[in-house]
Amino acid sequence: MNASLRTRCAHALTAGVLTAALLSAGTAASAAPSPKPSPSASVAAAAITVKASANEVDQGGTVTFTGRTKGLKVGSKLLLQHKNGTKWTTLKASTTVKNGSGYTLDAKLLTKGKEQLRVKGDDDTVSPTVKVTVK
Repeated sequence: MNASLRTRCAHALTAGVLTAALLSAGTAASAAPSPKPSPSASVAAAAITVKASANEVDQGGTVTFTGRTKGLKVGSKLLLQHKNGTKWTTLKASTTVKNGSGYTLDAKLLTKGKEQLRVKGDDDTVSPTVKVTVK
């Protein structure tokens, strides 16, 4: 009789421990705060496409850059940048996002060589790089 009492106590204790573990795991899962979107998540949703009107141009020639934006407001400023060594430098060419999220940007390219260019939004969104050879 003493052995069966110990067995029943052991079973009851095991069941109690398992129940407490399951209840605390469920409470911890429901009490966990939902993740908040980070500020960079909204920036990542913005995008700019770019296409150059020419792959090659004579020095001082004009190239037209066109594209579309996503996640940028109409009227947002767009700047043309070129890679100067390891840094991106803003050129004297800018435009704004038009109705329909499109833009057109004309730029005179003065530096001979292979230019790497991109369009940058006022919220630091950048387009992919396009390459234009200036002869």
